[in-house]
Amino acid sequence: MNTQATRRRGGLLRFLIGLVVLVVLAWLLTLVYRGGGGDPSATAPAPSPDLIKQGEYLAQLGDCAACHTAPGGKPFAGGLAIASPVGTIYSTNITPDPDTGIGHYTYGEFERAVRRGINASGHTLYPAMPYPSFAKVSDQDIQALYAYVMHGVTPVQQKNHAEGIVWPLSMRWPLTYWRWLFAPKVTPVQTPATGDAALARGQYLVEGLGHCGACHTPRAFTLQEKALGPNDGSAYLSGGESDNWVAPSLRGELASGLGNVAEEELAALLRAGRTDRSAVFGGMTDVVEHSTQYMSDEDLAAIAHFLKSLPPAREETALTYDAATYTALKGGDVAKTGAQLYVDNCATCHRTDGHGYNQVYPALAGNPVLNGDNPASVIRLVLHGGTMPTGRGAPTQFSMPAFRDRLSDEQIAELLTFVRSSWGNKGSTVSAQQVNPLRELPPAGQPTMTSYDPRAQQ
Repeated sequence: MNTQATRRRGGLLRFLIGLVVLVVLAWLLTLVYRGGGGDPSATAPAPSPDLIKQGEYLAQLGDCAACHTAPGGKPFAGGLAIASPVGTIYSTNITPDPDTGIGHYTYGEFERAVRRGINASGHTLYPAMPYPSFAKVSDQDIQALYAYVMHGVTPVQQKNHAEGIVWPLSMRWPLTYWRWLFAPKVTPVQTPATGDAALARGQYLVEGLGHCGACHTPRAFTLQEKALGPNDGSAYLSGGESDNWVAPSLRGELASGLGNVAEEELAALLRAGRTDRSAVFGGMTDVVEHSTQYMSDEDLAAIAHFLKSLPPAREETALTYDAATYTALKGGDVAKTGAQLYVDNCATCHRTDGHGYNQVYPALAGNPVLNGDNPASVIRLVLHGGTMPTGRGAPTQFSMPAFRDRLSDEQIAELLTFVRSSWGNKGSTVSAQQVNPLRELPPAGQPTMTSYDPRAQQ
């Protein structure tokens, strides 16, 4: 017995020693060969007022301020908490302060950080920085961004916040392997040779600076996006999740995607954060406030044109408005489970016909977020409320109150089940077990939900 126990201990010890040796060798390999390409000593053209102005517009296209500005903080000084599966990541100071920001970055170091995910020290950035998308941004646009950040942004002396990730997950060197495996080579967006300039421009913006896929494309277990462009398959922009927000499909699905949204309506939603039938909420409010409302009408139209070119990832039946719920509620019939809750809490704004009020309260009938498989976003919205962004041409904000202190988990589940099955909606039932875990989440979260809301009324 003693001999067997000694052998087992010896075998375990050899295994542990071998494991440690392998880990050390893996770590040393990341020090010897960091990879990534690019020249850290590369220089950019001398900044000019026009180049700086162009860079400012590109920073808005890339939504840089939304992630690199903490609530109540100074622009681009970092400190925004970003939830991730391994812990909380905090965005960094990207102002040109030489001590706490990136004022000491050469153009080459800036390019490597933005497009290759490698900071000036040679360490790999967390993929919360969407460098897999920015790898498709052109040299000219990166040069303009550098000119703006270094000469158009006010320096702010603010140290970066320590990451809220426990050891050993906090070690950075394993990220190098993630980058080796999943980060694409720096290459311009490959657009179809159709001669359609608007389509090409829209694809460039969506795949590159817009980094729409970072939220709206599903991720694998290893956290990389399953597709980085339409050439990678139908998973691209087919819907994703982040921090318990659901980012809907931006493809042509008839019930849960953009199949029933016209290009003009989609462009208007990105411009103002609302249309006659819809409104954005969740993380998409930041996108409108910091990014899309500043886009030119031509770029908004190009984005909408490209998104509408994407076929559906899954076949769905178009939603048809059903007046049965409206007829019942109008006649005082609240026998259906959840109907009385809707009348007492929702009908004043969203109306008994489910159509809401143009430019003020979005419609619920035919709303894609109510017809998707995952109800997490709408649960969070009911629990914690939300406020529309101020967008170009729509300065007035309207808010939805929080119902977490008014309604129980069971009541919210019944209410949402009613809404997801009324006026022609085909959403699945919601359970109290789905509501409860989201009750204690903070009211505001990291992106990812846009309520594109076509009423599929014939």
